[in-house]
Amino acid sequence: MWPTNNRVLQEHLLHPYLTGNIPGTGGIFKETPEDFLVTEIPIYTPCGEGEHIYAEIEKRGITTLEAIRRLAKALGVGERDVGYAGMKDAKGITRQTISLPRVAPEQVLGLELSGIKVLSAVPHRNKLKVGHLRGNRFRIRIGGVGADAATIAIAVLDILEKRGVPNFFGEQRYGAQGNSHLIGGAMLRNDYRGAVDALIGEPDKVTDERWRGAIEAFKAGDPAKSLEIFPPHCRTERELLQKLVKQPDAHEKAFRAVHPRLRKLYLSAFQADLFDRVVHQRMDSLDQVVPGDVAFKHDNGACFLVTDAAAEAPRAAAFEISATGPMFGCRMKEPEGETLAMERRLLETEGLTLPSFDLEGGLRMEGERRPLRVPIAEIGVEADGAGLVLEFSLPKGSYATTVLREVMKS
Repeated sequence: MWPTNNRVLQEHLLHPYLTGNIPGTGGIFKETPEDFLVTEIPIYTPCGEGEHIYAEIEKRGITTLEAIRRLAKALGVGERDVGYAGMKDAKGITRQTISLPRVAPEQVLGLELSGIKVLSAVPHRNKLKVGHLRGNRFRIRIGGVGADAATIAIAVLDILEKRGVPNFFGEQRYGAQGNSHLIGGAMLRNDYRGAVDALIGEPDKVTDERWRGAIEAFKAGDPAKSLEIFPPHCRTERELLQKLVKQPDAHEKAFRAVHPRLRKLYLSAFQADLFDRVVHQRMDSLDQVVPGDVAFKHDNGACFLVTDAAAEAPRAAAFEISATGPMFGCRMKEPEGETLAMERRLLETEGLTLPSFDLEGGLRMEGERRPLRVPIAEIGVEADGAGLVLEFSLPKGSYATTVLREVMKS
């Protein structure tokens, strides 16, 4: 049997801290939307002419895709024609840029939409593409901390500034039940019974009694009863169970009821899980490179093979380069030496090789390298009557939760 739920979930919980010798502040965050403010840092500003409008919006309580849906409907444009640089979730307040085709700035500025405030609207020549941002700036309030929280936070952030932020994806990548990566791994092994089991989930991972009862019924071997109980909002589970009720042993056929976008999400979550495990293993040497590493240049994103680690050590110390980990795929650039051996051992524990990621049906995963650490900048720490306020910026694709994990240690 391949490694599954308990071991992998335990590994998530046991990821070490880079600042483990410093106590955490504890506390809680995201009590209100104002406690979590994210502002995109663009690569470029709109030029002032062209058929697209670059609208900076402030959204509250909705996802980026929902904001796009509301804007497109209000302006009468196609959702596919709307551009964005990065995805943001519904929690907190987000300021990000959206591009809108063939509309006037006045139309955009005049919008009054629930959950969306338009801050500016400037013409530009091209549609905004995914990834066209430098990073994100965060302002986060942590409540319920002790009197020494600011001192602790400053000490932690000082180490992160020098050595880098561990580039974990973290639990938010693995879905509400923490099972998305388990589904993706089963898909890659062509274990569709396992993929179905992982998708339905575990009863102790949900708090809704009806939802829990539906999972328990499925685990007891009664998919019909499970379908009857499953809450209406669990559309994917219900569509899958409808297929299984008709053909109980046709797990692969039933799994086809899952939307392709979700299947890609499960696969990318599995990639993220494997990468996080590599970061875990390299934590003690996060700011170093070794022979055989594929190194990442922070100024332009280019990668190269490290042949002389001693010669590259000063560049790693200056945060010009960092070692990378695998986002496994069928065309991913592999390292050499012990780094390669370690990555192949990780794949072997999952019963996979790089060709395993060469899937059909639009699910092919080519793979890439991702830095094991990222720089943190524009750091600010302030204690006030409501708690501890942290400010910092991170490159695109990195998560503030990793910084909070090191600061709070809870």
